[in-house]
Amino acid sequence: MPVRTAGLARSDLVADTALALLAERGMRGLTHRAVDEAAGLPQGSTSNLARTRQALLELAVRRLADREARVLALHEMPDPAAGTGALADALALAAHRALTHNRALTVARYELALEATRRPELRAFFDATGARFRDQLSALVTGMGSTDPARHTLSLIAWADGLMFSCVAGSFGARVPGLEEVRAGLRELLEGMLGG
Repeated sequence: MPVRTAGLARSDLVADTALALLAERGMRGLTHRAVDEAAGLPQGSTSNLARTRQALLELAVRRLADREARVLALHEMPDPAAGTGALADALALAAHRALTHNRALTVARYELALEATRRPELRAFFDATGARFRDQLSALVTGMGSTDPARHTLSLIAWADGLMFSCVAGSFGARVPGLEEVRAGLRELLEGMLGG
């Protein structure tokens, strides 16, 4: 579980290491001491940045949101005028990146999401960080003429989350769909909701 350290701020190193530990060992494997050891930091370094478990989890969620924004490439999302095909292409590329090169990050997200079901203070924080993508997707489907943007946004996110969960932790874990397969599924969904 090597974490690249060159040029990283200490808080990013700690957060990246926490995410890697979550993916590798699960929630029980995430401790301040484990982060120090895995990151090659002096004992107590993580505690100095994040005194409590909640603070460490929030640090991880914040970093997860930043890293997932790059994976999802929010800046690459098309203009609504480009149509459903362009949105399907962009969303397929984002989902495929999460399933392949960023698989461990996706696993860490599910670990944090499950923990948030047991920690209301983490749930609020987790949901707030995820709003960035949800709001942008809602604006896109609205701009494409959605008759029910809230429901369509939920359907798109549920579809993508279901695909990712099934392929990293569920019954399709041994088979990652190809980019074209993901794109075809998204086109079918988008065309059904928004028209061709």
